[in-house]
Amino acid sequence: MTTPATPIEILLVEDDPGDVLITREAFADNKIRNVLHVVRDGQEALDFLYRRGRYTDATRPDLILLDLNLPKYDGREVLARIKSDPELCVIPVVVLTTSSAEEDVLRSYRLHANAYVTKPVDLEQFISAVRQIDEFFVTVVRLPGR
Repeated sequence: MTTPATPIEILLVEDDPGDVLITREAFADNKIRNVLHVVRDGQEALDFLYRRGRYTDATRPDLILLDLNLPKYDGREVLARIKSDPELCVIPVVVLTTSSAEEDVLRSYRLHANAYVTKPVDLEQFISAVRQIDEFFVTVVRLPGR
């Protein structure tokens, strides 16, 4: 089990600046010391994960928070690439998106998402959801390589 004192590397793939800000605030409010890396589209996510371009020195994330509706490559394409790659497939991916469509939920799980969370519209509920995701993956789950 990961200890709370051991920060983890989290990759947030999110194109909405407001959601990025709220996620950062949730981490700060919860005194979470984890390292949050942010990329704003599917291409940047893949560049980060494959350490290409400006991300050649990127660290391998321990957890990925992935929006579905992204520019360039959408989250479904990114998820499919991650889970089909033998090196990346062990990284837990939590789909964190506004979509509550059953087809998105089913497709995400068929693509081997580790969890699917619909972003709450209410600010406090959104912050709470992010905290719960973080607490689960930091204090309950044993992550690969940890």
